[in-house]
Amino acid sequence: MTDDDPYAWLEDVTGETALAWVRARSEETTGALATGDAFDAMRERLREVLDAEGKIPYVTRRAGYLYNFWRDAAHPRGLWRRTTLAEYRKAEPAWDVVIDVGELAREDGENWVWQGARTLRPDHRRALIHLSRGGSDAAVVREYDMDERRFVSAADGGFRLEEADSRVAWIDADHLYVATDFGPGTLTDSGYPRVVKMWTRGTPLEKAETVFEGRSTDIMVVAHHDATPGFERDFVNRSTDFWRRDRYLRTPEGLTRVDVPEDASVSVHREWLLVRTCSPWATGGTEYPAGVLLATGFDAFMAGERDFTTLFAPDGRSSLEAYGWTRGHLLLTVLRDVRTELIAFTPADGTWSSEPLPGAPGLDTATITGTSPDEDDEFHLVTSGFTTPPTLSRGVVGGQTEVLKRAPAFFDANGITVEQHFATSDDGTRVPYFVVGPRDGRSGRTLMTGYGGFEVSRQPEYNAVFGRGWLERGGTFVLANIRGGGEYGPEWHTRAIKADRHKVYEDFAAVARDLVRRGVCTASELAIQGGSNGGLLMGVMLTRYPELFGAIACQVPLLDMKRYHKLLAGASWTAEYGNPDIPEEWEWLRAYSPYHNLDPQRAYPPVLFATSTRDDRVHPGHARKMAAAMLEQGHPVHYYENTEGGHSGASNNAQNAFRWAMVLDFLWQRTGASTGETGAASAETGAASAETGSRG
Repeated sequence: MTDDDPYAWLEDVTGETALAWVRARSEETTGALATGDAFDAMRERLREVLDAEGKIPYVTRRAGYLYNFWRDAAHPRGLWRRTTLAEYRKAEPAWDVVIDVGELAREDGENWVWQGARTLRPDHRRALIHLSRGGSDAAVVREYDMDERRFVSAADGGFRLEEADSRVAWIDADHLYVATDFGPGTLTDSGYPRVVKMWTRGTPLEKAETVFEGRSTDIMVVAHHDATPGFERDFVNRSTDFWRRDRYLRTPEGLTRVDVPEDASVSVHREWLLVRTCSPWATGGTEYPAGVLLATGFDAFMAGERDFTTLFAPDGRSSLEAYGWTRGHLLLTVLRDVRTELIAFTPADGTWSSEPLPGAPGLDTATITGTSPDEDDEFHLVTSGFTTPPTLSRGVVGGQTEVLKRAPAFFDANGITVEQHFATSDDGTRVPYFVVGPRDGRSGRTLMTGYGGFEVSRQPEYNAVFGRGWLERGGTFVLANIRGGGEYGPEWHTRAIKADRHKVYEDFAAVARDLVRRGVCTASELAIQGGSNGGLLMGVMLTRYPELFGAIACQVPLLDMKRYHKLLAGASWTAEYGNPDIPEEWEWLRAYSPYHNLDPQRAYPPVLFATSTRDDRVHPGHARKMAAAMLEQGHPVHYYENTEGGHSGASNNAQNAFRWAMVLDFLWQRTGASTGETGAASAETGAASAETGSRG
């Protein structure tokens, strides 16, 4: 592949010529991969999981109610509903349906997909409902009256935004902060809002007061109001790249910069300012390393004081995964070699005390959810693992926890064990990975996944789709915690960005080799799957290490690293990957860009590309062009594009079940060749079976 692009016409998302190609390729793929009794049975078993009544209905607490968004077979578009704690404790709670999205879609004649709601503190009686057409990030925003159960019309002064990738936040009952597409010149190069305004009820949007304007080269500008009683404040955030932002306190006198590092994570709760560093920071006569969590008084900091308390510091094996407030306590989730620890910090009289929070589950994962910092010290805790169905518990800091809900087991985990191992990457770095499979450690077919980007940590979790579609069939599942993620804090990420991006791919390849060395599988038995940035990972594995794998599923991927920054939200990711318009940086990108490293003479394992026409985050042109180029070169490739679904690739449970059945069955059928056969060799078998539509 040269730097000239013969398939650029496929970037025309809804162009008739491009869509005709998409329809033809998708029909070929579904005809080859999504037919027959075996496929139908798998799809139905996965649909049972997704629609199961026994799933935990996870909730958000708002003003005495527990809110949940729920999809099942009878309500594929979903229900936004609520109940009380007393009802929720019951095996079958009585739910009060606030919005039936399916009924609303029928009334409006729209293909609505739920994108969430923002309610007005403290009584939460008004909500801003986000509804997407087909699952894209762009959404319509409509004001909803929770008491009267109706959308507030424009005639009644209701707030409404037309379809755009908007950011809105309540100030009070009559004012919003709005960052949206206000017309030409109001979006950044990344396609996000460049201007944030204050909108007053009963006035047209074009009359809204401008609060802040960023530059076209910024990523985004937003504003929000902190309504905590006694600590009301307004903030403006300007994201200059994906990792850096300027933060301002907004007062009647104007904007005052919050003088913290641009790449730090920052939050304010009541009187406290928290700063989690992503790079070393020297302030107040002290040098703080990357990855620490610091606390100080917000007002004192704004007045110039720099007296911080260190609440957490990494030690090489640990990282701060998350933190959040109850009314009077700060709850930390810490990862130590990708295992969860929970800590509760309590501020009193200018000092902080800490104690372990019960519930850390060994090789499983614990996640704190459901706090209400305005109200009390209650929290919800979700624990789950590769073979452990989720449990939702309710606790109060300093008290006992009670189990509220347990999810049923959706696949047979008898005889399946979970182990953690470490591979050695090319530069000597130890890379952790989990192996989930038969007790004897040798299953043959193995499915490996990873992400490796944007400081996203991948942790043990119960995945009933992979359980039914892979583990229950006798396969092994592997999760690789490669660099680029956040498993060991910000440096685990920053060591593998831009010019060092190759380390992400070296780590993943090292895990693949270690699996073969340990005898877990052979190369021809090893399937891999990833999406989005993980789809880029799959593309690099395909073109750089094809001999290590038997089959590859590449979903909603980035693949053309020459033009990624010109497609949809791609410009927002140059801080992660580099800017291909800068010759030096294009050299880094050119070295691994999958689209530019295809070789017509090289044997590749069979690959399935899957994306969505309605994905307005990662352009479907990446997958389209890669598949077209590979088909032209005669490589074994399948292509499927859902016409809706957004970046998730599916907008309802039926589409999800279809997509995962096709992906998992494809990977299962294309792996499992005899021991010693290379991935490249098995590709020829995969291509042959694809031609005949064989179900194996």
